[in-house]
Amino acid sequence: MTSPSLHPAIDNGIQAGSKDFAGGYLHCHCDAEPVQITVTSQSAHNHVCGCSQCWKPEGALFSQVAVVPKESLSVTAYADKLEIVDKSAVIQRYACKNCGVHMFGRIENQDHPFYGLDFVHTELSDETGWSAPEFAAFVSSIIESGFSPDSMAEVRGTLKALGLEPYDCLSPTLMDVIATHTAKAAGRLAA
Repeated sequence: MTSPSLHPAIDNGIQAGSKDFAGGYLHCHCDAEPVQITVTSQSAHNHVCGCSQCWKPEGALFSQVAVVPKESLSVTAYADKLEIVDKSAVIQRYACKNCGVHMFGRIENQDHPFYGLDFVHTELSDETGWSAPEFAAFVSSIIESGFSPDSMAEVRGTLKALGLEPYDCLSPTLMDVIATHTAKAAGRLAA
């Protein structure tokens, strides 16, 4: 591929997840005293994201993000090194103050459709078996980060070749979850 890396975890193909996988450890990039997150469940809705808010590895156009139940995530080493990147954001992204790696994101608004789910970057784990990426979200947003619009067809083609349908929002399944939550909250669907 002549364009920059989409993401190091998918540039050479997608590794399948394991249905029996039950979690693992995520580490920041600090050489000494890395922040450690323990996750005691499989991830879900794994995808690559082009938005400008998600943490991306150096040189990558996309982040790789999945969700886990909030109760399955705990900070198990060097929690004092974490800080919220933007306290006004819907997703409170906790990053290491030293290396800048986003360790997890949490939504505190109980009325949000994704409340109760934490956002994680599974490539921060040494374990294999995490759910595989399923789609690409907010693809056009890479332009906002400085990527040439002239090369978007190539990026979308590469994503499709990898089996990742490119969207400029979330996947249809996740958009349905949001719409269902909104309709229930408005009393248009039974709760």
